[in-house]
Amino acid sequence: MNDRLVQSQIEELERKLRAYERLIEKLPFPFTFADYESGIAIEKKRGDVRPHLRTIPPSLEKEAKWQWDIDLHRDVPFEKVEAFLTPLLDLVPHHIVFVDAQGIITLCNLQAAVDTGVDRDAIIGKHIRELLKLPDELIATLESLEKGEPLYNYEVLDRFYGIVNTRFIYNDDGSIKRVISMFQSLNMMKETEKLAVAGRIAAGIAHEIRNPLTTVRGYLQLLKSDLPDRIASLVERLLIPELDRANDIITDFLNIAKPADVKMETFNLHRFLRDDVGVLLQSEALLHNVDVHFDLDDQLDDYEMNGDRSQLLQVFLNLFRNAVEAKVAKTMRVSICSRKINHLVQLRFCDDGPGIPPSVIDHVFDPFFQRRKRELGSACHYRKKSSNCIAGR
Repeated sequence: MNDRLVQSQIEELERKLRAYERLIEKLPFPFTFADYESGIAIEKKRGDVRPHLRTIPPSLEKEAKWQWDIDLHRDVPFEKVEAFLTPLLDLVPHHIVFVDAQGIITLCNLQAAVDTGVDRDAIIGKHIRELLKLPDELIATLESLEKGEPLYNYEVLDRFYGIVNTRFIYNDDGSIKRVISMFQSLNMMKETEKLAVAGRIAAGIAHEIRNPLTTVRGYLQLLKSDLPDRIASLVERLLIPELDRANDIITDFLNIAKPADVKMETFNLHRFLRDDVGVLLQSEALLHNVDVHFDLDDQLDDYEMNGDRSQLLQVFLNLFRNAVEAKVAKTMRVSICSRKINHLVQLRFCDDGPGIPPSVIDHVFDPFFQRRKRELGSACHYRKKSSNCIAGR
């Protein structure tokens, strides 16, 4: 009975030993393991299938030592490296694509997938032409692969406008393992330059239009006393207000087009709200039957802020006018609140009106969006521009 038990234990140990041997054989990198307690060292050199065992002086005082030599290029499958790099490259705001020597995509970062409108997981393993939707001769990455030369700041103008850079990763035999391609889109820069030129031209035209409008208004104001009452009333009630409205629209447009002229100063936030904003809105509130209520956080009574006082006053005035224009009831309540949230100061301007419709909310900062007939749509854009000048949100 004991012999059977011993034989069974021996067989179990032999199976474990064979398993350990196979494990060591499968390790893809060279290593050295010295076990001083048993007096045995195991060494596996690069290219060896089986490890080599040798005896070393035993010692109970020394701890076992383990050393390995991992070459990421040789010992780790490149697919593992790509899987590790993918979440990091997703943070890059440019297109980054890895292809193999046949042009098959092995890595595609998130920006490239989003801008080209493809499913990132589905495009892996497909040819790069399926990502770019272009003929092979127009794909810079394939051109670089065919010539065997990396591209440096290569300009492309096809579906996207921008510059391409490519780099190679080689196998041990010198063949190309991967082509890494990075595309930096310049579409936004090009559109910004176009808008800047158009804005300068439009601002010049608007300024030239305003000059004769001012002259016409002045002469109408001067001549209306000599006109018949019916014509004078028409001038007073219709012509002059329309000229003023046109002038206001041009002024708003020029405020958008020109760079912000910011005059920064330091002032107490709550005194500014009560004394400056409160006084500014008081007359308009009485005129439109609006109750203005201040709900200010006591923690901010001594808070000093840095900003452009006149632009901030204009922000609150524009908010108030927008609220009044949307009023549907006879009365309205407007609340101006301040709160300290962590290290930030929050200012809230609230009213009990109907609110902004969902169809409009996405366009409130568009300077040329208008919902009412007598509105240019620049008030919210001006508010955004002004708050940006004081690092506000």
